[in-house]
Amino acid sequence: MLGAAHRLSYRECRDLLAERVTEPAPARIQLLSGPRQVGKTTLLLELVDRIGRSAIYAAADGPEAALPGFWERLWSRAEDTAGGGRAVVLLDEAHLLPNWASRLKGEWDRFRRRKLRVNIVATGSSALRLAAGSRESLAGRFELVTLTHWSASSLAEVFGIPAREAADILVRSGGYPGAFALRDDPTRWRAYVRDSIVEPAIGRDILALAAVRRPALLRQVFAVCASSPAQIVSLQKIQEQLQDAGALETIAHYLALLEEAFLIASLPKHSPSPGRRRSAPPKLVALSNALLATFDPRGMPDPATDPARFGAWVENACLAHAWNAGQRVSYWREEPHEVDGVVDGSWGAWAIEVKTGPVSAPDLRGLAEFVRRHHGYRPLVLCDPSQRTAVRRLGLEALAWSDYLVSGPPRGS
Repeated sequence: MLGAAHRLSYRECRDLLAERVTEPAPARIQLLSGPRQVGKTTLLLELVDRIGRSAIYAAADGPEAALPGFWERLWSRAEDTAGGGRAVVLLDEAHLLPNWASRLKGEWDRFRRRKLRVNIVATGSSALRLAAGSRESLAGRFELVTLTHWSASSLAEVFGIPAREAADILVRSGGYPGAFALRDDPTRWRAYVRDSIVEPAIGRDILALAAVRRPALLRQVFAVCASSPAQIVSLQKIQEQLQDAGALETIAHYLALLEEAFLIASLPKHSPSPGRRRSAPPKLVALSNALLATFDPRGMPDPATDPARFGAWVENACLAHAWNAGQRVSYWREEPHEVDGVVDGSWGAWAIEVKTGPVSAPDLRGLAEFVRRHHGYRPLVLCDPSQRTAVRRLGLEALAWSDYLVSGPPRGS
């Protein structure tokens, strides 16, 4: 996955880029990638306010970009501004410009030769196209930073709501900030997610770059994944649910593209053997629960009347939260035992079981067996707040799933 070790929250991205644009120029070009509609343009405009008069913002999807000489005027202005000290060029939706990467390379090389103080940040809603162009033309000249799906803590901070309420919203409708104001109008909200996020990601971003010979099949694979949150599903079972026949290799390829587009993650099985990891069926996780709420015809689940489906949505949100935070996430299953998530990365090494509703000892046998076999992993049960005492009586660490969605697993020993 692109930028797996550098997936950052909105605040982390903003602060990191604010620091990097102060580095001696010409420093490496900062390429800001990520899902659609998570605030990349808003972030650039915040940087404009922070930087002040040396900032130059330009949008490649704006009307001015269609006029002849747009590119030349942009860099001439940057050169003039740098003559008075320094310039910071913030180029939004860079991938929409023809030959953007090779042309950007030329400008960066020219500034370096002339020792002009010009720093550059470029964004792209199409992570696939942004990364492909940079690999081809900008080798050694750029750093890729990924703004990920919003967490509950980001929702709480920006929209001024209680943290646990933000966690509940994240489970029920995901964390797209642009859709937040529409959450009380389900019809408009679903239309926004479908038309402004999913369709552009699939219909423009993936199809514009990747070799997709059967776009209808790609959409069907996405639909199957969106209706299977946190489920282990073999490629053969996905194949059986498709309206059109597709080879297993094609389905696997489309799953990889959906992950590159920040829509669906296919979590591998945790195993020391690479061969066993590749041959095991993936666990499908929608990277925002907004995708579940939009494409599940049954709508958002009620924990009182549909506890099993609500539990699957909570588990999906918890696993997506780890993935979006840049952790390596897998699952473990050795019949009859299973662990929902195995997490490695900056958070440490965790074996995580997600349970909603009452928790009993049989529910946690898989977790206990996994940590017995893998001593480096710390067990953690994510449960309803009312069940934490019951879990601790069984000798395992417990955390409310809502608290986990706000701040991740416990820090320290």
